[in-house]
Amino acid sequence: MNEIIRKRKSIRKYEQTPLDDASLAKVREQIAGLKPLFPDIRYSVEIVGKTKGMFGVTAPHYLVFRSEAKDKSYENVGFIGQQMDLYFSGSGIGSCWLGMAKPEGGETNALPPVVCMAFGKPAEPLHRSLSEFKRKPIAEISEGTDGRIEAARLAPSGMNAQGWFFVARNSQIHCYRKKPLLPIGKMDRIDIGIAICHIASECTRFNFLNELHAPFRNGYVYVGTVAADK
Repeated sequence: MNEIIRKRKSIRKYEQTPLDDASLAKVREQIAGLKPLFPDIRYSVEIVGKTKGMFGVTAPHYLVFRSEAKDKSYENVGFIGQQMDLYFSGSGIGSCWLGMAKPEGGETNALPPVVCMAFGKPAEPLHRSLSEFKRKPIAEISEGTDGRIEAARLAPSGMNAQGWFFVARNSQIHCYRKKPLLPIGKMDRIDIGIAICHIASECTRFNFLNELHAPFRNGYVYVGTVAADK
């Protein structure tokens, strides 16, 4: 498994000194190379110094993820954003998803903000041991056997809800998110995108498709299928 997935954690305490210009240039380079889950959905990622919202995290930098309002746009943002989260963790930089945060100031971007991510020099240990993860057993979130699902099990989620399910059949992984009680909210959709990003990191050649004959899962919404890893 990707070594970063085995030890990453959400950082909530930061040194307030900004990253140097060279580090920020590398962050921008990483942003430019992001690979979306759904290429037909327009999105943007920007670096800002301040956000507003109900959260207890203060960092020197934040990413603002924006997207057009379209089916699966939140899943796409989760997939894109987790690539940055893994990049930060592997580069000695702390990061944390902020579901309730919004960019501060007037809006000049045509795409609406979806979610933010704090990042900067950590003021607490950057990594943790595998035993420190608080996650559901693999049997509670999956059916069938595929080693790539373990990477998804370790993915972060809003309020650590872990509202996902995976069915492994014929070398494919069918991906689902828990159906919300109310048809509102976004974190469950972002979360499954995050988990699928972890699966993608375990694939030699990642291919995500809409499988017409994916099995029905009561209480869950089908998102898509990770093809056989070839």
